[in-house]
Amino acid sequence: MSRMSETGFRRKALFTAIMAASMPGLTVAQGQQPVALQPLEVSATREAASSEQTRSYVAETTTTTMKMGLAHRETPQAVTVVTREQMDDFAQNDINDVLEGTTGVTVESAETDRTYYTARGFDINNFQYDGVGLPAVYDNVQGELDTAFFDRVEVVRGANGLMTGSGNPSATVNFIRKRPTADTQGSIAVTGGSWDKKRIVGDVSGAVSESGAVRGRVVAGYEDKDSYLDRYSNEKQMFYGVIEADLTDTTLLTLGHSIQTSDTDSPMWGALPLFNTDGTATDYARSTSTSSDWSYWDNTLHNSFVELQQQLGDGWRAQGSVLRLKSESESELFYQYGTPDPDTGEGLAAYPSQYDLDVEQWVVDAYATGPFELANRTHELVLGATWSRSETVDESRYGQGIGDPLPPLEEWQGNYPRPTFDNGVGGSDWTDKEVATYAAARWSLTDRLTAITGLRLTWLDSDGDSYGSSKSTSYDAVETPYAGLIYDLTDNHSVYASYTEIFTPQTEEDINRDRLDPIDGVNYEIGLKSEFADDRVNTTVALFQTRQENVAEAAGTYPGTQDPYYQGQDGLESQGVELEFVGDVTDRIQLFAGYTYVDIEDADGNPEKSFVPEHLAQLRGTWQVPGVEGLKLGSAIRWQSEITQDQIYRPDASTAISYETKQESYAVVDLMASYDFARHWSATLNVNNVTDEKYIESLKKFGDAAQGFYGEPANASVTVSRVF
Repeated sequence: MSRMSETGFRRKALFTAIMAASMPGLTVAQGQQPVALQPLEVSATREAASSEQTRSYVAETTTTTMKMGLAHRETPQAVTVVTREQMDDFAQNDINDVLEGTTGVTVESAETDRTYYTARGFDINNFQYDGVGLPAVYDNVQGELDTAFFDRVEVVRGANGLMTGSGNPSATVNFIRKRPTADTQGSIAVTGGSWDKKRIVGDVSGAVSESGAVRGRVVAGYEDKDSYLDRYSNEKQMFYGVIEADLTDTTLLTLGHSIQTSDTDSPMWGALPLFNTDGTATDYARSTSTSSDWSYWDNTLHNSFVELQQQLGDGWRAQGSVLRLKSESESELFYQYGTPDPDTGEGLAAYPSQYDLDVEQWVVDAYATGPFELANRTHELVLGATWSRSETVDESRYGQGIGDPLPPLEEWQGNYPRPTFDNGVGGSDWTDKEVATYAAARWSLTDRLTAITGLRLTWLDSDGDSYGSSKSTSYDAVETPYAGLIYDLTDNHSVYASYTEIFTPQTEEDINRDRLDPIDGVNYEIGLKSEFADDRVNTTVALFQTRQENVAEAAGTYPGTQDPYYQGQDGLESQGVELEFVGDVTDRIQLFAGYTYVDIEDADGNPEKSFVPEHLAQLRGTWQVPGVEGLKLGSAIRWQSEITQDQIYRPDASTAISYETKQESYAVVDLMASYDFARHWSATLNVNNVTDEKYIESLKKFGDAAQGFYGEPANASVTVSRVF
């Protein structure tokens, strides 16, 4: 279908007003001497030092909101950066660990090997690699995405439609890859831990030509572990190689490829029932799993990229990138559905299925950025274009025995016979294409006032079908304007405000298996950012408000299946506050603290998305002990307020009974200690959930009722590493 935007005139008028609003500031500036902004890097190298070089909790600049590197106070949105030092201190070896430690982000592990993320009450589906990326096809990550390849992870909260095309108001997660170093360096780390965990990661970098004009880096790793969950085990293999070449003094070519496999035996598809037929809460042992002993879920992710960066002179730089993502998933899964009897535990039934998924995404991005003078002041400009293509093919082959009654979970040993998978088949085969152009300018209006304005035009086309329904959609020249203001109160404090419009195509389908119309809305944010201790400490206070129309909401399951369908919900509003403190407080103390309050309501003012905690807090830090050289102690605390979920029990086709599932507020406490016991050698002990808190990982719902499983009990690991 073709979409004529009802808000087109409003958007054009708004963007014109944004640009016009900048002109008085330019007029005021007439007659003044040109004033330069933050000096630009004009060499064919990256704009900021890697976080592994600084070994700090603070990042120098971020590029997620724009292609130009912006410092903390220059970005008119809340940004969290998890650096390599934080990841190493607290053994954040997969992306779930990283995002659990990020301000305002909740990790929705509704099952073991498929994870959803939310921020400010909405699903995160924008993922980037070095600032280039596409929305996740199914708004989730399958398998465990390891962090061994990454220097840092940048998370920009709020809508980021200028760089992503879809102004999702949750967050954009940008994975910044490790790059080669001029000097030879390397490391190897070996880990052993609870549930027979074994892990080894090697990392070697340096010049591969005598002149140093060609540099390379290789990261390789292996991990194998069992689990506190019955029958569950996971094996990962990782490899990343990257080469940089100075073709000339002003031209830098970079080529890289990574591959990661994540193979799981006996994963949970779905999870545990959370209530009985009488509405009382279930209470299983933490090790309880619904998986069968033959089930598996294997995921492979290929990630290839080419970058060409060219210095153009006068501070201008151009860059072109090609990114290819290829994800493959093969699985035989066992789902248990139904509601148990509180006395007998019976009432669950079998649902076996084979499922394969292949997604191939290509992205080509090209842009130029640099300074220009206008009205006797110096400003910055970004001009760019993006082309992308995403092909999705999946197939479900349903097993014999669907509906077979199962024993109570307290007696379940996973020994259901492996069936033949010839009880019907369904699948998808569709292609999404996107073409976009974007422009953004950073205006120096006065010595203290800076404005950022931008506009993205996006053309989207989808063709194909999913489980018998057409996926064909088309949107032409959709406008996504962006505006921000930053005012420096002093040399250390700045206030900011930003506005972004939201346009987010959706993959969710209604009862007729038609895609829902895109989400439309607006995102506002104001805040205060400060720097202390010679910029070694950053703080942020942010107030945000988002209003969206036609947000997908699970409305039930298709007849005869366990697959959910959705309906659009109008007038969904999210508002709240975020606080963050991060930095090197002293030469011996590093701290990260974050707090989020979010209130989500529907058009009538009723609470919505109660599975998202209203309050979420993080505190972690390390202390280098004086008098004991090389000894570092640390702790991390993650706390969230109570969450609930409205559940529906259907004893027959004509009856629906509502119950509420509740997870009380809880805190998870982790401890760490590291010691440099010899030259270039260190050992790190990480103890997680030291209080052995029992809690449900997620209450996110698909269909009538949510399922869930419990988080890890107390566990520990020891890592011995050597650097050279």
